[in-house]
Amino acid sequence: MAERNYTYLLRCADGTLYCGWTNDLEKRVAAHNSGAGAKYTKSRRPVELAYCETFATKQEAMRREAEIKRLTRQEKLALVKRKS
Repeated sequence: MAERNYTYLLRCADGTLYCGWTNDLEKRVAAHNSGAGAKYTKSRRPVELAYCETFATKQEAMRREAEIKRLTRQEKLALVKRKS
């Protein structure tokens, strides 16, 4: 089975957005909500998955994460809106 890699945006309880990548999306979102995901999201729980993209390789997912992190908040919100 081919590995799946994800770049994702979370909407935090304070309305901010967090971007990351993982190869197990469900487990990663659960980790963020348990306080074990990232320092940034630990104090901003609960979080919810707002957006994700799927990639064949870890490198592609990490590259896309870097691209999304360079976007403005408005551009990130546009991604979320377009996907819903």
